[in-house]
Order: sequence, then structure tokens, then C-alpha cells
Amino acid sequence: MDYKNKKFEKTKAGLLLIASPRFKNLGEGLSRGTYGDRKKGDVENITESLQESLDLVNPGIVYSREEMEDAINLFFVGKVDFLIIEFLSWSEDFAWIRFLRDMPTIPMIFVNPMKGKMTFKNTINEDDFVDFLCSGTLVGSLEASGSIPRLGRKDIKIVMGTRDELLEEVLVFSRAAKVRSVLRQSTFGLLANYNPLMWSTYIDPFNLFTRVGPEMKFLAYTTLADEIAAVTDADVKSYQDELTSIYRVGDDVDKNKFFESVRASIGLARIIEKNEIDAMVFNDLDPAMFKLIGLRPGFYHPSINKNKSVLVPEADTGACVITFIMKILSEKQVNFIEPFHIEADDNTFAGGHAGPNDHNDPEYSGNVLIARDVRFAKTNYKYAGAPFAWYRVPPGRKTMAHFSENNGLFKLVCTLVDSLEGNHILASYSHSIFKPLIPVKELFEKILKIGTTQHFAMVEGDYRKELSILADIMGFEFHCI
Repeated sequence: MDYKNKKFEKTKAGLLLIASPRFKNLGEGLSRGTYGDRKKGDVENITESLQESLDLVNPGIVYSREEMEDAINLFFVGKVDFLIIEFLSWSEDFAWIRFLRDMPTIPMIFVNPMKGKMTFKNTINEDDFVDFLCSGTLVGSLEASGSIPRLGRKDIKIVMGTRDELLEEVLVFSRAAKVRSVLRQSTFGLLANYNPLMWSTYIDPFNLFTRVGPEMKFLAYTTLADEIAAVTDADVKSYQDELTSIYRVGDDVDKNKFFESVRASIGLARIIEKNEIDAMVFNDLDPAMFKLIGLRPGFYHPSINKNKSVLVPEADTGACVITFIMKILSEKQVNFIEPFHIEADDNTFAGGHAGPNDHNDPEYSGNVLIARDVRFAKTNYKYAGAPFAWYRVPPGRKTMAHFSENNGLFKLVCTLVDSLEGNHILASYSHSIFKPLIPVKELFEKILKIGTTQHFAMVEGDYRKELSILADIMGFEFHCI
């Protein structure tokens, strides 16, 4: 599969550096060079610090109206994900106001660097005076700041700090900006319909496309059935051998049903690949699917992660959005859960989910047992009780996040929890026991008052800051608990 999109690219950043044409040639003949020479040195240091992590589109220092027009065109044609803006000193603001008027809406971060100590002693000699002018980033930023609200630009985040602090802020911002770009280019697949048992998970596809970004592609269960039927026995055996070489297999697993669960999992993965789906919203509870196929695919094929895609169950499009967001932010394994119940005495809650859940982290292969899906073992479906990858979510600090629609707007909720070490305890559900950083009663009381659904994405690490920036960029209602 040839995915040529931003999922696989560095974040592309436009670099807008503004300086004064009045000062440009001051200091000719001095040992440290002119104002313009010194600003070139600053730019070299700035670009050197950024180019390892970002794909930079750099028009050079902007001094004039014409150069600003060229920079705007370069950023637009280059399809940058966001802009880094800095006044290199005080500067005339005619070019800046033109930029604010003419630049299309795009995430921007306006930075103002602070030095621990100035490099000039006084401004009596010309060399020190030029250095004084070069150091006037604060006066430049202050002059520029008033025009931002005056022209109604709400897409600019302003930060101050040392160069190291600003670099960290820029890189966090870049990760959120990349998610915005990826979402606007992505395709979601709905297989095959919304879940009539969970109306609260419904999202308007028009709103999803216009306000979040993804295009929705609707796929039929017959497409899945055809794809499963086309999987050869040799391909099934190859993937099954891979699974059994990595994971334990329960003694009561039916070999034929195991084989067919593997076949169905390959078929599902191939639909995702062939249709270039970035995030598959899978209604895996529909009786129509069970009657047609005879089981629920039980394994999360590694090709899904290879293509930086995600698969979520129960046709929850909002949960699919946040799972995909966490995938792009972290490039790690993302799990899909719903909190089941609270153990108040331990300040913990149990959470997990049935159906395919990403179990491919090689570091925690011991957390997987190939086991019967006992929820469906007593049904009349053809492959009732077909096995799945029963997974204990690995221990450690996790970001738990939710996304849903609220009267045409969207809300994003996040918090931190610790997944605890332990054995498999909830049959047919990939799961863990989780301990929040605040009292569990307080956590879920706040979530209930915000109003969510039952589904959350969970990933190792702390991504609250990136989610906050993303919510601000995208206009989402944001709650960090």
C-alpha cells in the first residue's frame, strides 16, 4: 500500500522571521558586521535547532512588503502545517499587518526569545548600539501584538522563553499542528453502519468532514465477506504460525475456529489497506455481520500499525477520531477501552473492551493469551466462541482521552491514569485495572458532568499539552481533568 500523506512525513513548518529595513545596513565595517549580518547569524542558529525535527520552509528574513508577499505565497504553495513567527528586533509593522490581513487561516506560534544577559555593555559606541538594536525582540513583539486581536486573528499562540524553552514549545505545537493536517487529509471507513444500541456515539459525517477533517467512506459487510473469502489458506497459516510463535494459546481453543478468526482478521486488514483507510470504524456487534461471516475478527493485524492506521469497535466514530489522534501524536500502540466499574477502596477502576484491540507491542507479548470469546460461545453463529487476542493492557502511566460531538460542536476530554500490573481477570475483554492520579470518584463525577460516552483511547505517556493545543487549534471544547 502506497500511503503518500502526512502521516509518514516530518511536520512542515513555515519560518517567518521579521526584521527592520531601516537597520539592515547599520554597522558597515564593524568587526561583528552589520545588523543584517548579525540577524543572518541568528537565523542560522534558529534553523539549525529546528531542522532536525521539522521540514522547514524558510523564505529568509522578511524586510519588505514584497518579501512578505513572497513568503505568504511560499507557505501556501508549500502546504505548511504551521508557522513559527518571530520579530528579530523592533521592525516597521507594515509588512506584518499585511501578513495578518492576507495569510489564510493556519496554526501559528509567535515566539519571543529571552536572553539571560545582553552582550553589549553600553550604547555609546556604534558596535554596541547595533547590538542593542539587534536585541530588541521584546519591543518588536510588543508592537506586533496589538495588531493580532485588531485583525481578529485567533489562530496565533504566543509564547516567551529562552531558546531552549521556545524549542520545546515549538516542537509540542508542531505535533498538534501535524495532527490537524493529517485529519484534513485522512479517510475514515465505517463498516458498515452506526450502532443502533448506542445513539450517543453518532457523529454527523458532514460535521466530521468540515470541522474535523476526515472523509467518511461507507463499506458493506458483503465487502468484508468477499475479502475474507479471498484469503488463501496459505496466508492464514502464515499469520497463524506467527501468532502462535509469539503468544500463548488457551487449551480450549478450537483449531478450526482459530483458523477462521485469523482469516477474518486478515480480510479486515486488507479492506483497510485496499481502501486506504486511516481509521476503520467497525460495527462488530451487528447480528447481520455475525450471520454473514459467523464470527467477529479477533486479531489486530500488524499491517494496520505499519500503515499508521487504527481500528476501533462498536461503530463509535468519535472514539475512532481520538484513537487516531493519539496514534499520530504518539506513534505508539493505542488501546480502546470503556470503564466498567469502580473499586472505591483501592481508588481504581476496571476498564477494557471486547473485540479487536491492538496487542502488537513486542515488549508485552506475554500480556496476550489467544482465548475463546466466551461472550459468543453459546450462540448459534457458525464460528461461535472463535478466539481472539485476550490482552492485559501494559502497566504504566497513560493518557486516557475521549472525543464526541455536542450539538454540532466537538469536545475532547483527557486525564492521566496508571495501568496496574496483573493477571487476566475479565474473560472476553482486553482490559486492565487503572488508578487515576486524583480520587476515582472525583474523576468520573467530573466526566459525567461534562457529558461523554463510554469510550476512551489510551496510550503510554503524557499528551495532555498536545491535546490542549490541538483543541485550541481545532476549536474543540477541551477538558483536562
